Amino acid sequence: MGSTRRLRKLYEIPKKIWDAKRIEDESKLIEEFGLRNMKELWRMQTILRKMRREARKLLAQKSVSLEGRKTKLTSRVKGLIIPKADVTLDDILALNVKDLLERRLQTIVLRKGLANSTKQARQIIVHGHIGISGQKSTSPSTLVTFQQESQVDWFGKPLSVSDSKSNKQNSKPETSKQKHQAPAAENQVPAAS
Repeated sequence: MGSTRRLRKLYEIPKKIWDAKRIEDESKLIEEFGLRNMKELWRMQTILRKMRREARKLLAQKSVSLEGRKTKLTSRVKGLIIPKADVTLDDILALNVKDLLERRLQTIVLRKGLANSTKQARQIIVHGHIGISGQKSTSPSTLVTFQQESQVDWFGKPLSVSDSKSNKQNSKPETSKQKHQAPAAENQVPAAS
């Protein structure tokens, strides 16, 4: 039956839902990163929006008691989005949604060469062929840290993804003309001299 509690949304919808410029920009991002729908993009935008909102609050309130929140936020961003050692709140405010989309498991599988396209990367993740540090991951939207990136690999028996494309190009199907000519050549009787 399922749970009786009401699940909260993981994304915030845009204020102007039918803005042509926003829809065009989001459609390009969806195509580039192989997202399934707008909700996946809105989820990443919401995660980034929450980080930036927290950074703005911390910049506005200069207090000693907020240092713990600041270190927690900067360590999260340092491990997930920005690979440099000293991350400032201004760096967090300068982030855009592309930076976060680059850290999705689907994008990392494609960048590592485990898949030929974003759609294929999504499919092999959903089907359970990709693991992070030995554990199966079936969610293409999983955010991968820099430490985990080197541990993204096949889960179980690896598929021959790169070979399937080259095999299709190398094997040429026989034409109907070639099929009919080959048996005729075998049935010919050598001429008597």
